[in-house]
Amino acid sequence: MKLEILTKSDNSVIQKDIISKIRDLINFKNLEPGDKLPSERMLSDKFQVTRSNVREAIQKLEFYGLLKSIPQSGTFVANIGVIAMNGMIEDILRLEDPDFRSLVETRILLELKTVRLAATRRTLDDLEKMREAMEAYESKVLNGKDAVQEDLLFHLAIAKASGNSTMNTFMLIITPEIIINFQKHHICDADLSHRGIADHRAIFNAIEKQNPQLAKQKMKDHFKELYNYCYNIE
Repeated sequence: MKLEILTKSDNSVIQKDIISKIRDLINFKNLEPGDKLPSERMLSDKFQVTRSNVREAIQKLEFYGLLKSIPQSGTFVANIGVIAMNGMIEDILRLEDPDFRSLVETRILLELKTVRLAATRRTLDDLEKMREAMEAYESKVLNGKDAVQEDLLFHLAIAKASGNSTMNTFMLIITPEIIINFQKHHICDADLSHRGIADHRAIFNAIEKQNPQLAKQKMKDHFKELYNYCYNIE
């Protein structure tokens, strides 16, 4: 059996091709809202791709609300008109992978909102999760180790504490790409990492005190240097 390793670009091309074929299938068979799609196995045979490729394409369409998967039942066309569905799929097919600056901008916009909500809605359990991530980050930085993942776990804990599942999902989606780019551009140097300790403490204290305005300001201060650094990347 030949082992094939796909690059991210290759996988994106395959996924877009499958999405296009699913759209054509829906149109050809005149499927309406609530109609069931063929199984993943049947689609993989029909499109000559792996089941995991089909699953990823379906999950993407489900994320945008165009399909709905029901365990033990199958995948169904969502309750949206054909014209709107075709238009949305065309937009999805035109989407490009976000560049690093776009990711940082999106992250900052999300976190300035989630930190305010977290300061209002946080529970004692949320505070404990934040504290654990914050202390894990501090430990690694003080021992001269890379702490990118611990840094982002702290911010994900804040997103979860916001009580907004949609914002939390967006953070989970963009976080892996942010980790990759942080490592690629060597953004978390020693000075920035050590400053992060004090920044995290200030953000945590504001959330603990349930002061949303202060929490937002401390988050803005935290991101100021990262934002400037981002725009100096070639």
